[in-house]
Amino acid sequence: MAQYKGLKIGRGSRWLILLGMVFALSAAFVPAQTAGSQSQPQSNQSQAEQSQPGQSQDQGIPDAPSTVQPPPSQTQLPQPANPSHSVENQPQNSSSSSSGATQPPPKMPPVQTVPPGTFPRNQLDTTQGVYRLPTVSVGEVLIPVTVKYSDGRLVEGLEPKDFTVLDNGRAVKLTYFTSDPFQLSVAVVLDIGMHEVSLSKVYDSLVSLVGAFSPYDEFALYTYSSTVAQQLDFTNQSQRFQEALDQIKVYPGRNNGPEALNSPFSVGPTVNGVPINGPPIAPVQTPTREAHVLNDAILRAALDLGKRDTRAGRRRVILVISDGQELGSQASYRDVLRVLESRDIQVQAVVVGGGALPVFKQLGKFHLKEQGFWDLLPRYTRATGGGQVNSELTRNAIEDAYARITSDVRNQYTLGYPVKSTPSSMYHSINVIVARRGLKVSAKDGYYPAPTTR
Repeated sequence: MAQYKGLKIGRGSRWLILLGMVFALSAAFVPAQTAGSQSQPQSNQSQAEQSQPGQSQDQGIPDAPSTVQPPPSQTQLPQPANPSHSVENQPQNSSSSSSGATQPPPKMPPVQTVPPGTFPRNQLDTTQGVYRLPTVSVGEVLIPVTVKYSDGRLVEGLEPKDFTVLDNGRAVKLTYFTSDPFQLSVAVVLDIGMHEVSLSKVYDSLVSLVGAFSPYDEFALYTYSSTVAQQLDFTNQSQRFQEALDQIKVYPGRNNGPEALNSPFSVGPTVNGVPINGPPIAPVQTPTREAHVLNDAILRAALDLGKRDTRAGRRRVILVISDGQELGSQASYRDVLRVLESRDIQVQAVVVGGGALPVFKQLGKFHLKEQGFWDLLPRYTRATGGGQVNSELTRNAIEDAYARITSDVRNQYTLGYPVKSTPSSMYHSINVIVARRGLKVSAKDGYYPAPTTR
């Protein structure tokens, strides 16, 4: 047993004291080691912040590597060429980390602007280069031709070799031929100055006239007696055409017999033939001057029809429904015919009433001053390729004429050949010959070529 300054300690107690001292030292060492490990990342983080570019510290001696985070990269970011632009405005490049630098984008070529309607010097002027077309001085003449048997049936199946066309007596070579149906642009011209009985039959047949057109045709309506009036402009709506036809039925037509001049309803009240409250002079009554301006009506329709566009494959037709009398027109037959032939307009006619009687075909050859002309409609139809007029006396015959005319015009043969453009005063006569006997051929007598466009 040992003694320390009067204190006696046994061997067993001495071992207990040593064990307690060991526990005390270990408890003090563990907290110190834990605090040292937590302070190490903070020092590494501060060192990483000091290694960023733009700092003034010396980067020559790198810090010791840490077990907590990898050492910062020593590669510097490329600086922009223009110091006024920031890094965020530069284009991103995924390969910049491997190559260490980015190439600037190529510059855009200068944009050249020119005034409207002009061409830059480095481009082709198509109006002056190889794409410029020469001035065309050659036109094309189209001739609608109707070929029928002696009984009036259409002849089908003809070929170009079956036709011979003489232009001013010289045979021409056909460059166009078709038997396909055409759409129609039709101007219907109705004489409302006919006798009442004849006009009543025409009114009853107008429903069939509406049904004679196809949905692809266009039509207009004109009426005439002493003057000409357009009742309906060109349209393809059959309902509007029917409404216009219904509106003109208020015109009763001309009554038979002489005009009553001295009837009680023709003058006011009189005493011994002298008007009451009027001058003591007996009134002189003259009959109304009768007029049937057929030429003026066809001219008005031809001028409007000539403005219709035929590039869509339309055929221009004037359908006249009249008794055939011409009286009092300002335009002459020759002037109107010239307009028709210069605009490729065909005239078809349905003659009713007295003009349809066989005796009128002979009397029409004689011109009486007070009766005008009765043979102009057949001359119009023959000269323009419409063939013979349809002379009908009954309502059913008039309705059949509508269907027959529209079918014939729509299904004509169409021949074409080139011709040099000459002044419009140079008239060309045409003669169409079919290499078969016993057939009736209807084609226009001639044409006026259009002048060269300058």
